[in-house]
Amino acid sequence: MSSVHDQAMQYVYRQVLQRLMERFSPAQRASLQLLIQRVIVAAGGYERVGSFKVMYAHGGGKDSVHALAFLRAAQLSIAARAHATFNLRIATARHAGITADVIANIERGYSALFVQDDPRVEVLVLDDGVMQPFDSAQLSSPNQRQADRNDLLLAGHLAGGVACPPFCGCCYAGLADLYRHAMAWDGGVDAVISADPLPERKRYLAWGRRKLRRAGVGLSAQVATFPRAMIDALSAVRRQHLQRLLGLPLQTQYFSGNQRPLRFIAIDDLVHQPFDAECEVLSAFLGFQCSEHSCVLSESDCVTPLLSAHLWGLRREHVHGQCYADGVSDYLKRAGIRMQRKQMSPLLQREVLVAWQGADQLAQRRQQAADLATQAYGLSEAQLICLLFAPFIEGGKRLEAFLRQCHPGMLVALPYMHKALREQRAPEPVVQWLVNISGLPLSTLQTLYWLEAETLSKTLCHPVSDLSPGRAMASR
Repeated sequence: MSSVHDQAMQYVYRQVLQRLMERFSPAQRASLQLLIQRVIVAAGGYERVGSFKVMYAHGGGKDSVHALAFLRAAQLSIAARAHATFNLRIATARHAGITADVIANIERGYSALFVQDDPRVEVLVLDDGVMQPFDSAQLSSPNQRQADRNDLLLAGHLAGGVACPPFCGCCYAGLADLYRHAMAWDGGVDAVISADPLPERKRYLAWGRRKLRRAGVGLSAQVATFPRAMIDALSAVRRQHLQRLLGLPLQTQYFSGNQRPLRFIAIDDLVHQPFDAECEVLSAFLGFQCSEHSCVLSESDCVTPLLSAHLWGLRREHVHGQCYADGVSDYLKRAGIRMQRKQMSPLLQREVLVAWQGADQLAQRRQQAADLATQAYGLSEAQLICLLFAPFIEGGKRLEAFLRQCHPGMLVALPYMHKALREQRAPEPVVQWLVNISGLPLSTLQTLYWLEAETLSKTLCHPVSDLSPGRAMASR
C-alpha cells in the first residue's frame, strides 16, 4: 500500500510541476533554471540537496505567492532529476493585518501547489510566539489579538500620532520575531530565501541598525548579507520594549537550533514580474485574487488598508479640523503611487480604488473600518482619535489640545489628569476616563507621559525620517 501511495503522490507532484511549467513564460522558465542552480550551489551539490532545508516567509501578497510557486517548481524539478530535493519550510505570521481574503489567497495557493500533503514541505504559522501548523480555519489566539491591539495603540502613541508610517516599524519588529522563530524551530534550517527587492532589504537593514544603535545595542557580528545577529538583537529589544511599556514579563526564549550555520539566498532578481498578462495566468492557477488587502494599497501590514485610510480620514477630521474625505483622498493618492510602482494596470488600479468613490460608498467604508477596529482590535473610534493625538507623551503636552478639540467637558479635570499621569493621587473617575479613552492601562500611560523626544526616537515604532516607508519583507 505504501508503494502504491508513493507512486500516486509522485504522479500528483509531476502534474503540479507540469501545470506550473505550462503557465510559466519562456523567460520565467529560464529564471527557474537559474533558481535551481542557485539552490544546488547553496546546498553543496545534488548529492547534498536531500538534506538541505530552506525557510521562506510568506505574507500572502502577489509577489510572495508567485515566489512560492517558483520555489515549489524548483523543488519538484530537482526531485524529478535527482530523486531527492531540498526541504521547504513556509512560515507566515498571524496578525490582525492578515485579513480573511489574504488567508484565502494563501490557502488557495497552497492547494494549487499541493504543499500541505508533501512531507518535504512544512507549512507553519506564528501565533503568539508559537510556531504551529498552518490552518486557514483557525482564528488568532486571544493573546495574539491582544498583542495586535497593543502594537497598534503603542505604535500610534509612540510615533506622535502619525497615521501610517510608524506601523512599518512595528511590522519590521514583528518580522524579526517571525524569522527568529521560523529559522530556529525544530532543529532550524540551512538557508533563508528572500524574494524581497534589494531596496527593501537595504531599508530593513538600515532601520534595524539605526534602532539598535539608538537603543544602545551593539552588534556582536557584522551585518552582511543576512542580519542574524541583528534579528536576535531586535527581538530582545522588542521584548524589553513591551516589558517596559506594558509590564509584560521579560521572557528569554532559547531554541535548540538557533546556532545552526545559516545561508541567505536572494531570489528577487529571478521571480519578480509586473501585473501583466503572464502574471495573470500564473495568478489564476494559484487562485490569487487581487484586492485592496493584497495589492500593495497599504504601506504596512500591521493594519489593513481599510483601517489605514480610516486613520488618515480621522486625523484630518479631528486633529486638523478639516474634512474626513480629504484625509482618505490623500491616502488613496499615496496608494495610487505605490500601485504604479508595482506596475499594476490602470484597469486594476481603478478596480481597487473604486470602492472609495462617492459619498455613500465612503460612508459605508467608514462604517466598515469602524467595525473592523472594534472586531479585530477591540478599539472604539474615540480610542483611535486619542491615538492620533498622542496626548500623553512628552509630559502630556498635547493633552489640553486633545481635550479642547474632542472632549471639552473634561477640561475641568485636566489638572487631575496630569496628577494621575505623574503617579500622584487623583480621583478614580478621572483615572478610569483616561484608561477608557486610551485603551491602555494607567501604568502604560504613566510610562508614556515621561517619554521625551530623545527617548521616543529610540523606540521601535518611532518613524525614521530619512528612511522611505516600506513594507515588511515577509508581507509581499
